Amino acid sequence: MEKKITIVIPTFCRPLLLTECLKSLARQQFDREAFEVIVVSDGPDLLTKQVVVSWKHTGLLDVVYIPLPRKKGPAAARNAGWKVAAGRLVAFTDDDCLPDPMWLQNIWEAWQGEELMAYSGRIIVPVPVRPTDYEWNIAQLEKARFVTANCVCTRPALERAGGFDERFELAWREDSDLEFRFLQQQVPIQYLPEAIVVHPVREATWGVSLREQRKAMFNALLYKKFPRLFRNNIKQRPIWSYYVMIICFMVMIAAIVLQAGMVAWIAFAAWLLLLAGFIWKRLMHTSRAWPHVMEMIVTSMLIPFLSVYWNLYGAWRYRVLYL
Repeated sequence: MEKKITIVIPTFCRPLLLTECLKSLARQQFDREAFEVIVVSDGPDLLTKQVVVSWKHTGLLDVVYIPLPRKKGPAAARNAGWKVAAGRLVAFTDDDCLPDPMWLQNIWEAWQGEELMAYSGRIIVPVPVRPTDYEWNIAQLEKARFVTANCVCTRPALERAGGFDERFELAWREDSDLEFRFLQQQVPIQYLPEAIVVHPVREATWGVSLREQRKAMFNALLYKKFPRLFRNNIKQRPIWSYYVMIICFMVMIAAIVLQAGMVAWIAFAAWLLLLAGFIWKRLMHTSRAWPHVMEMIVTSMLIPFLSVYWNLYGAWRYRVLYL
């Protein structure tokens, strides 16, 4: 039977999450013979292979396992998947997502046979009333315009756009890059609120926001490729407060070394005022539990330095004037 939809899932060393994702796909209210699932491991991964093989044996899913020879990132994994897809539509989701049972049916009913078409589905991120800072950041996916946790493309649309840019080595901005190329190539993008994917928030370790700053280098790459679209849709301007905080801190240290007491106190007061504003901004919509508050205080001291470093590193790496 001809496949109507191919689902591509990039993954790496997360067998428990992948299992839950596959369970949700097995519950799809859609002809099982009409869709296939391609699981692409971002590098050799025995546990992922075992999960896929176990699902093949159940007969509940038509699932294929493709391992990349080395770790290259989710963009490369998605490319490896859609290029061998048999479906007329290619749907993308992630291993930590749970598609709604009517996800595929709603997608198929929306498509009218257009050769060039892309869809962006609705994402639901269940979080508490007072989430942590990490949970609140993940919840912003609900407002995103086009994310690979829930998007669908025709194969000709992917071919015209050239697929995913594999220079985006982390799960960051590769979806916006594809969206911008669709816009550039005049591929229509339609929002499908009925095509729902639930994105639970994984438990995060202390200081996760510090590790997340590394992704900022790929802002520079996206800005280099699409400066106008980046400024209009991602960031209108650099986070100047970060640069001012760093300057104030450096002036304070220099003044202490030079024994310029008044200058040191003024610089310290300015840095402290900006820091307090940054901490309050992060706590405004998030948990006030003391462990979380302390985490926000400590990480807020370090984030400006890490963010600016990775932004400037990206500017140097991709040879673009980006702050």
